[in-house]
Amino acid sequence: MAGRIRNEDIALVRERSPIDAVIGEYLQLRNAGGGNLKGLCPFHDEKSPSFNVTPARGLWYCFGCAAGGDVIKFVQEIDHLSFSEAVERLAVKAGVQLRYEEGTGGYTPRQDSGQRARLLDAHRAAAEFYAERLQTPEGGLGRKFLSERGFELADAAAFGVGFAPREWEGLVRHLRGRGFADRDLIMAGLAKEGRRGPMDRFRGRLMWPIRDLSGDVIGFGARKLYDEDDGPKYLNTPESPLFHKGSVLYGADLAKKEIARRRQAVVVEGYTDVMACHLSGVPTAVATCGTSFGDDHIKILRRLLMDQDEFRGEVIFTFDGDSAGQRAALRAFADEQKFVTQTFVAVQPDGLDPCDLRVRQGDAAVRDLVASRVPLFEFAIRSAIQQHDLDTAEGRLAALDAAAPVVASIKDRALRQMYAVSLDRWLGIMDEQFVLGRVRELSARRGGAGAPANGRGRTPNGRQGVPGTPAGDERPAFDPADPEVLRERELLKLAVQWPALLGPEFDQVPADAFIAPPHAAVRQVIASAGGVTAAGGSAEWVARLLEQAPNDQVRALVTQLGVEPVHAAQESDDRYAAELLARIQERQLTRLITELKSKLQRLNPAEQAEEYNRVFGDLVAYEQQRRVLRERGLGSQ
Repeated sequence: MAGRIRNEDIALVRERSPIDAVIGEYLQLRNAGGGNLKGLCPFHDEKSPSFNVTPARGLWYCFGCAAGGDVIKFVQEIDHLSFSEAVERLAVKAGVQLRYEEGTGGYTPRQDSGQRARLLDAHRAAAEFYAERLQTPEGGLGRKFLSERGFELADAAAFGVGFAPREWEGLVRHLRGRGFADRDLIMAGLAKEGRRGPMDRFRGRLMWPIRDLSGDVIGFGARKLYDEDDGPKYLNTPESPLFHKGSVLYGADLAKKEIARRRQAVVVEGYTDVMACHLSGVPTAVATCGTSFGDDHIKILRRLLMDQDEFRGEVIFTFDGDSAGQRAALRAFADEQKFVTQTFVAVQPDGLDPCDLRVRQGDAAVRDLVASRVPLFEFAIRSAIQQHDLDTAEGRLAALDAAAPVVASIKDRALRQMYAVSLDRWLGIMDEQFVLGRVRELSARRGGAGAPANGRGRTPNGRQGVPGTPAGDERPAFDPADPEVLRERELLKLAVQWPALLGPEFDQVPADAFIAPPHAAVRQVIASAGGVTAAGGSAEWVARLLEQAPNDQVRALVTQLGVEPVHAAQESDDRYAAELLARIQERQLTRLITELKSKLQRLNPAEQAEEYNRVFGDLVAYEQQRRVLRERGLGSQ
């Protein structure tokens, strides 16, 4: 076996493997300023990005878990490889011919590669074999299957779809002829032991190659075509050194760039659904591979979305409209709050999945399905409600008791309150305080949704011990980790550091629009200093704010906001500022809309027609404003 890789070749691999490009295959990176990039660390869970990449120096480092190194070290860690295997993998992609030291001091071209490289080579050859067989007469049944589902041969080629012949050893013979050993084929899951030796694992099936984020084939999904096949409808590659079904998403290699660009991921249920979505103009679709959506899948999407406290992306789950699809959606609800970004459900009323929907109604119908998404919280609450008869008082109370625990489980305090108000409207109880009380009671039993997990950060009177809280402010306690509170903090950082980005619209937002009392105090300081439209030079502006601060606590918070990095890339600061401001304005409008709806319910349209019409007109105007703000706050696609 060859010895150590020549040092000059290792150096050449590093040189030809741009660290930002290699790491960018696994997670989204954004400009962090000063020539650095940042992203969510793939080696530990985190809400905000602490993983930094410095392309100029070829280094990466995570300030959260203290892991770091060069591009080779990253590949070692992310794919669990030895140093030599990592170099070999990078060399293949970089087009570097590696040489190994011999005992005599000379060098020899690469004679043998690491295990992972061999298995990847075998999968690549298998994918080519299956794709070729789809074009043969025997592959006609596979082509018919695809055609009936609206896919042409060009579509099959784009996704690498192939056909496994029915013979026992077709692939095994082919790969043996390419120099692969039987033990590697069995280890890769391409073959299995038979009575007469290795035999093909997949026979007489339509084949979808499953790729990792870097585009390497690591497994296959196989759909049976023949009635006499007594196996499952779908058969996947077994667990192997390459393939771990719980940590791979089909189509992610094709979707990752669009997921990052659109800040959207659409989770569908099958391989054909992914194809249908991509071909219909929804290129952010991915699917699990023979397993339910779980924690590792969440980690993949969070890295691709850079799912952080900016709260700007969306994950959309599509499920069949039947009861099984609804159960799957409710299972997803349990994972919803592991995302920071917003989660939605898109369910076709007639129960069609994206593939069948495309066949029957066309590409636009698939796009419309995704566009018709509803928040996952709303879906879960409505699913609980619809199990009860809302025409009776007993049924409405039972529905409230069924849905209130769902609302109480929402960690975001402001969002929890908003859904409690919506629950009252959906049930037709017309007593917001009664419904809110029921939800608060359940929240208290759960230990207080939205409270710090470790119970720290509270003063003896139960208020949040956050610098800047004005004395005597009797507002309810707030959660510093609440995405709404974090969004407020981001907006105030812009107001202190880059006031020109916000303009007069910010000055129209009142202090009581801020959930956190310390933030309201800073907003009042900004108003006292003349508002952001009166800000001059940066140093002069901050000095004026400090002068207006009523006490040391508020002054300290203004200082923090002045030095804390803004969580947006510099080139997108304008957009980020507009989105943040729109979200705060939308929240304020939602509060006003809720108050108007409550007032409208108390008015008699016959006896108080003039007042009723005035309030109704204001409500319509506010709803229109909120729609505009919501579109702006979510960002343009």
